[in-house]
Amino acid sequence: IYDANDSAQFAELLTQGELTRRAWAKDVQVMNEGPGHIPMHKIPENMEKQLEWCNEAPFYTLGPLTTDIAPGYDHITSAIGAANIGALGTALLCYVTPKEHLGLPNRDDVKTGVISYKISAHAADLAKGHPYAQAWDDTLSKARFEFRWLDQFALSLDPVTAMSFHDETLPSEGAKVAHFCSMCGPKFCSMKITEDIRKYADEHGYGTVEEAVIQGMNAMSAEFSAARKTISGEQHGEAGGEIYVPESYTARK
Repeated sequence: IYDANDSAQFAELLTQGELTRRAWAKDVQVMNEGPGHIPMHKIPENMEKQLEWCNEAPFYTLGPLTTDIAPGYDHITSAIGAANIGALGTALLCYVTPKEHLGLPNRDDVKTGVISYKISAHAADLAKGHPYAQAWDDTLSKARFEFRWLDQFALSLDPVTAMSFHDETLPSEGAKVAHFCSMCGPKFCSMKITEDIRKYADEHGYGTVEEAVIQGMNAMSAEFSAARKTISGEQHGEAGGEIYVPESYTARK
């Protein structure tokens, strides 16, 4: 990290540009190798110079790792850099496993590294506006909002892991059609609350959800304002609304 984008590294990139043009002159295909350790704020400069000096030849990078402090987690430190440089135009991302700098990876390490980089590549595709990438996200988000758990698992990058995590706390078959998960429970799920608001708005003829929300907010505001009027002077500034009125204030009335 310390010597990222120094003169030696950029000299290598300049040399790659020269060799690229010589290879192209002989009809030889070329791919340029990029840096391995670059802090996030220096990634754009590296990508810009590669495009300029190497005549936009395909660029591939091992990450880059954005910090050196996390041996054992370099699939994460590098996936951060990979998403950044991928969004800026890198053609290929070379995955990094948790064993990077520590030893040869095993099967599970390879799986972790590949999945990490699939996430980076997809995040980069989203940033570049690829329609398919956006459609994938939209489809999964819709399945999540509609509590179609099996569809959500199937659409995920790692369906087996997604389902196993859900099964840890809600293993029953009925949980796969439940309108909540174990994170917020049945009473505080934001998506379930949104469904309830839409249903309420439709049943009571509010027209749109926005109109229902505005009317509901106005009604609660009026209720709290009325409650504050029962608290005099000094107490008024402390209380704020009925829900916050201490028992001692009620006793004084």
